[in-house]
Formats: sequence, C-alpha cells, structure tokens
Amino acid sequence: MSTVGKVIKCKAAIAWEAGSLFSIEEVEVAPPKEHEIRVKIVATGVCRSDAHAISPSFKEGLFPVILGHEGAGIVESTGPGVTKFKPGDKVIPLYMPQCGQCKFCLSPKTNLCEKISKIKTAISDQDLMPDGTSRFTCKGKQIYHFMGTSTFSEYTVVAETSLVKIDDAAPLEKVCLIGCGFSTGYGAAINTAKVEPGSTCAVFGLGGVGLSAVMGCKVSGASRIFAIDINKDKFSLAKELGATDCLNPQDFKKPIQEVITEMNDGGVDFAIECIGNVAVMNAALECTTVGWGTCVIVGVAVGGQTIAVSPMQLIMGKKINATFFGGWKSIDSVPKLVSDYMAKKFNLDALVTYTLPFEKINKAFDLMCEGKSTRTVLVF
Repeated sequence: MSTVGKVIKCKAAIAWEAGSLFSIEEVEVAPPKEHEIRVKIVATGVCRSDAHAISPSFKEGLFPVILGHEGAGIVESTGPGVTKFKPGDKVIPLYMPQCGQCKFCLSPKTNLCEKISKIKTAISDQDLMPDGTSRFTCKGKQIYHFMGTSTFSEYTVVAETSLVKIDDAAPLEKVCLIGCGFSTGYGAAINTAKVEPGSTCAVFGLGGVGLSAVMGCKVSGASRIFAIDINKDKFSLAKELGATDCLNPQDFKKPIQEVITEMNDGGVDFAIECIGNVAVMNAALECTTVGWGTCVIVGVAVGGQTIAVSPMQLIMGKKINATFFGGWKSIDSVPKLVSDYMAKKFNLDALVTYTLPFEKINKAFDLMCEGKSTRTVLVF
C-alpha cells in the first residue's frame, strides 16, 4: 500500500532531555512539503557530535530531539517542486547543505551555505524545518530535527538542498560514513590543510575522523605521518591506513608536542586535531614547525572553551585553521567521494568496527565513548 502523501509511523531514537539515554519510540513522520523529500534511512553512523548535542554542558540544546547526521537511505516520496529526486533513489542526507545560490555557495573560498542552521541561529543545530515546523511528532509532542537530517529515525524529511543522489550500487551501510566522519577527516587533510607531497604530518585522535585524516595525508603524498592517541589499540589500524609513527602521550615524560618537535627536526609541516580538546588543539599548533607550519582544528569543543594562542607563534609563521565537513561543497563532492570509494581509492570499510541493529543505539554510544569502536553503524 502506498505511503505517498500519508503520515508514516516508524521507529526512531528520541533524546527527551540532556544527558538521557536514547529512547526507541514510535514516531509519526509527516509527508514532505514543498522542496522537501522523505527518506527511508537504511544505515546511520554514530558520531561524537551526536553525543555533544545531548551533553548537559551544551546549554543551547532543544528537546525532545531526533539526532543523527551520518546516514544513507532511499527516497520514499517527494514534495511539490522537487525535480532532482524520485522514489527509489539512493541518497545521503547532508548536514552541510548546498543551495548553489547564496554568496557562500557561489564562492570557491568556502563550503558553507546560508541554509545551514548555525548561520541562521548561531546557537543550535537542534532546529525545525525551514518553515518553522517539525515533521516529527511522538506521543502528541513536537520533536525537533537535528542538523537538517535526523538520521536516527527510520524515516526522515529533509530539504532539497540537504540531500544528494549517489551511485545505485553503493552499499549504504558503508557510504553512510561519507555523510560526516570520513569526509570531515579526509577533507581536513586534502582541502583545508592542503597536505603536500613529501611533507610531514601529525594527526591527533584516531577515531573515525582522525583515521580518515591519516588516509587523506597518505593520499596527498605525506612522507611521515605521526598518529597520536592515548589508546594504543588503535595503532595497528592507523599504520594499516598510512601512519608511519604511532605515539601515546602517556608513554612520555615530556609533552607530546615536544616529543614530535624533537623527532622531526623542529616540528611537522601539518597537524590535524580530531578530538575536540582545547589542550590538544594547542599541542597540535605547538608541534608544527615555525615558518610555515599549519594546524587544522577538526574537533568541536563544548561548553564555550577557547584556545589560548600566543601571537608570537603566528608572527613566526605558524598558521591555524579549522574545517567544517572537510571543506567539501556537499552536493558537488559527495557523489564523487562515493564513486572514489567504489573505485577502491580509499578503505572506508576499515573504519566500521561494528554493524548493529538500530535498537542497539545506546550500546553503540557506549562503544564509542569507551574507545572500543572506530565507527559503529546502525542498520534498520
């Protein structure tokens, strides 16, 4: 029986309040409105940004909310005015939209788009659809969307500017990682740092994003890649993906930035921080060489923390930059990244430690927080 134009009842994971576990609930998902698409999510990754969004230290979060922003699925139906998608298309929802018309989309200098919620609100990614209403209800209550995607629901509704069609042959339980973690780390090295052939790099944090950054450094031709993490169990995979030196800061009496500086003749050319810890961000900057060292911040620090940077470091030629979605213009780039994966240009499969049924979402977050998984993918 066709579901087009009708409310769909399905399961979703709802965060009812900050600091709570996810609750699997039956939700009602309204049909898509003008320039919207309803998507059946097949697989979704679990990302640390989702944990940040429900942290009690993140004061701006709106509840109840359906999180999730690293998913892949199939178009169920389209709203009026949609011409680029049809039911049955394989797609990836995009937390970084690309409208193609705003000053940001028209500039090669950025991958931002004015449609992204943070530009509009400067506060929270827990939001409503562009018309100020929600497509989700549960137990008679309005449920907030997240990052324009809300992939922790069997069905979700997204704006046309926040969705892209991909190769029909792509395995959704793998390419869902291109929706966030892989693209962010890989692009941090390629697009933001612009790692050069023969250069030296340091990557701090070896989760899914950090290991993707390692891959980006390797494909860019880096000659030496330091991989830094306090969990030595991550080192074998890091080396498999391109790291040449794996360092645990707890193994040294000196600060890790001093260790790297001594090991590499005054510091590395590029450092990429993938944790979200302001002390590590400073260490990443300090381990780069004077003259031209570049530090790229990928991790998100919560609770209003700031980085203390000495102007003298900048005067001496060091640079600090940051990246959002790895610098990729999403609609233009995501299909190409999927094609590159299908052509085996990078090893996306290595990032998936566990594939679990969606109902195990709280277990997936435990595995992430305990450092026992690179990426856990949930399947419906």
